[in-house]
Amino acid sequence: MVKPGTPFLLGAWMLLLSGVAQVDLQPKTAEAFDQNIRSAEDRMQTRIREGRFLWVDSAPERMARVRKGQVLSEPVIGKGDIQVPDGLIHDWIGAVFLPGVTVAQTLRFMEDYDNHKRYYQPEVVDSKLVSRDGNDYHIFMRLLKKKILTVVLNTYHDVHYTELDDHRWYSRSYSTRIAELDGDRELPPGHDHGFLWRLNSYWRFAERDGGVYVECEAISLTRDVPVGLGWLVNPIIRSLPEESLANTLRATRNALAANPR
Repeated sequence: MVKPGTPFLLGAWMLLLSGVAQVDLQPKTAEAFDQNIRSAEDRMQTRIREGRFLWVDSAPERMARVRKGQVLSEPVIGKGDIQVPDGLIHDWIGAVFLPGVTVAQTLRFMEDYDNHKRYYQPEVVDSKLVSRDGNDYHIFMRLLKKKILTVVLNTYHDVHYTELDDHRWYSRSYSTRIAELDGDRELPPGHDHGFLWRLNSYWRFAERDGGVYVECEAISLTRDVPVGLGWLVNPIIRSLPEESLANTLRATRNALAANPR
């Protein structure tokens, strides 16, 4: 059943989206993202080798806020955006504390990709585990990004989990394919409206203090802001990375609080 006003809303959305030209992901833009990822991963591994596993441990104020039940979401550098040729890299980190939960329970939840669509609505429209080999997972997620514009994306990711000890794990997730949907049709990856070209996520899980600290650093690549369309494109390009991270951490906490598995 089509709700009253739906054709008008769809028509208005298509009119808005038609004002944003499709663009090609340029090799120099992808290379800039890859260079940024190499630097970020070097930084993360250095912290792990030096015993500085959790981001919240580096600032007493962060730890206090997380222990009070707050969901943190902060830019890693500056305002969270890094300008690169014909694109923007978004780098945000966040944390949440899950009281009364073990790291084993947390990992079981995180690895249950078939049910992520239940817990991470409305941003995750569909999800499934495509394949698994030990601690390596290949997963599918259909993502919905909505802020003035509505964008739906079919995404595939490779995820690897690493155990440091019985109480500390970390994982990294690389997007392997992101295709924007135009109705039921996929636009060619890298030739679309540029709202999400790459997405890497780095998770840390530490069990202590009667619960589990969960942290995530999300690094994504989008187009830059087209001249004259900042009012339309800025909300989905610049606001959603932070909001998506905070919502993901909040949903993780809420799901495990309701069903510790």
